[in-house]
Amino acid sequence: MTLSVWFVLTPNVLMLDYAGPAEALRMAAEMGADMAVHSCAPVPQLRTSLGVELAGLAALPACLPPDSLVIVTGNACEAEDYARPEAQAVVAWLRTAVPPDAQLASICSGALLLAAAGRLDGRRCTTHHSLIDALRVAAPAAKVEENRVFVDDGPLLSSAGITTGIDLALYLIERHAGAELAARVARRLVVYQRRAGNDPQLSPWLAHRNHLLPAVHRAQDAIAQDPARSWSVDELAAQAHVSARHLTRLFAEHAGISVVGYQQRLRVARARELLAERQLSVERVAELAGFASARDFRRVWQRHEGGTPSTLRATGGRGSTLGDRQPS
Repeated sequence: MTLSVWFVLTPNVLMLDYAGPAEALRMAAEMGADMAVHSCAPVPQLRTSLGVELAGLAALPACLPPDSLVIVTGNACEAEDYARPEAQAVVAWLRTAVPPDAQLASICSGALLLAAAGRLDGRRCTTHHSLIDALRVAAPAAKVEENRVFVDDGPLLSSAGITTGIDLALYLIERHAGAELAARVARRLVVYQRRAGNDPQLSPWLAHRNHLLPAVHRAQDAIAQDPARSWSVDELAAQAHVSARHLTRLFAEHAGISVVGYQQRLRVARARELLAERQLSVERVAELAGFASARDFRRVWQRHEGGTPSTLRATGGRGSTLGDRQPS
């Protein structure tokens, strides 16, 4: 089902809170994600934090379509902006028109509008570091967390805002359309070191991509699209349009990891996803992730993760992360 994303704007909206994540999600839709991005407001035209006008905005929908996500953006001067009648109209809409089980997200001070509508009660959430105390006052029944890029609490997501709205958008893309597409959007945005909400380490799908060398990115894209395939260096070199020897050198110099080590990391990442499907045996997981055998799988897992795949499954996925180990 198509994910219908609704960015909710109010006068003096902080442009980066809106444009950054909106562009990330728009690109994802353009690149194949099953989502549609809308921008709505209580007025058809409003001024932004940069002084330019946004026009042609859709009205706040009286009834949201199934599988909708409402994203409330932040403002440049929330103390004044949220006292305006337009912001109060959004609060009333959030209370009455948005179903209790709807998916909600906030960027920066947008959390204050969700708080005013009572949508944060009993939920874990965050906001910009300068507004943490204000959010605690506005939502005393919420569990406000500090020093977080974003917080995922089921149907509610909240971010610290400004550039972290892009981190949240990439997370949403990964959750809805998969890690490989999120990695491609991140590359298009030139955001290779994506920050995560709970985990300070990089997603393995985005690690080792903090470089701007097209040849290496082409090889990494090929591996990411099919990590289970037994890629030879010659095949990847053909994808990258360089010689095999040159690709090996470029990979080590610019990605900071060997070609084989990179493929192993993505295979382990894929295996982590498959281990969540408890009907699959470890042997079947190894096969689907591209390992030659369960024994080979366990050996590579031990090198990158520590412990065993069965231990990770038994602990519900709370094992170590790929970022805990050194590159191969």
